[in-house]
Amino acid sequence: MARFTGEGPAAVDARAHVLVAAETLDSSVRGGSVELSADSHHHLSRVLRLRAGDRVTVTDGRGRWLEGLVGPDFSSTGLLDTAGDVSFVDEPLDVGIGFALTKSDKPEVVVQKLTELGVRRIVAFRAARSVVRWDDDKGERNRRRLEAVAVSALEQSRGAWLPIVEPLTDFATLVGRTGVVRADRGGRDLLAEVDRLVLIGPEGGWSEEEREVLPDAVRLPGQTLRAETAAIVAGALLMRV
Repeated sequence: MARFTGEGPAAVDARAHVLVAAETLDSSVRGGSVELSADSHHHLSRVLRLRAGDRVTVTDGRGRWLEGLVGPDFSSTGLLDTAGDVSFVDEPLDVGIGFALTKSDKPEVVVQKLTELGVRRIVAFRAARSVVRWDDDKGERNRRRLEAVAVSALEQSRGAWLPIVEPLTDFATLVGRTGVVRADRGGRDLLAEVDRLVLIGPEGGWSEEEREVLPDAVRLPGQTLRAETAAIVAGALLMRV
């Protein structure tokens, strides 16, 4: 049984934070130890060079987490000793950010920063004026890559909720969902919004047809922002960071 707490792993003075599968925490409650993946074990023992007595936090990315301690046999076993019961952090607001596809490594930057902010769901989409055009196969490959970016960002920021990185989609598909708004000049104040999926358009802006199809819009403060900056700002405002 997990105990509910307002504090998450970030409140613990630990050397590292690791994402594990849900069943790993289930078995750790009974067995008194947490088995890490080969990659996590290698990173902690060979890269960070943790030693006996070092504290590590572990989460399943769905709100549950616990503290673990590196034992004297960690380098050979990959097992962390549990240092307490499993705790649970309440699910954050159902805040989502959709962003039109951008060039180079900008999607990775957006996903990294939105994960650090605690945004609940992230979706890349094709807009009328998107310069980048991923087909479905490339979109799925990149989604898996963005999921890996989210995992790394969650571990770095010591969060307890891994965001949902949704499959690549089209603007027209997102319009049919409840609570969807565009970020655009002339919209209402974004700070008044909660539980929304805010769509950030491409560098070329929204087409007139997209504005007509989804007239509901919110504005971001300040000057005109680049697409990746707008996505991060919108996430921070919605999360009240």
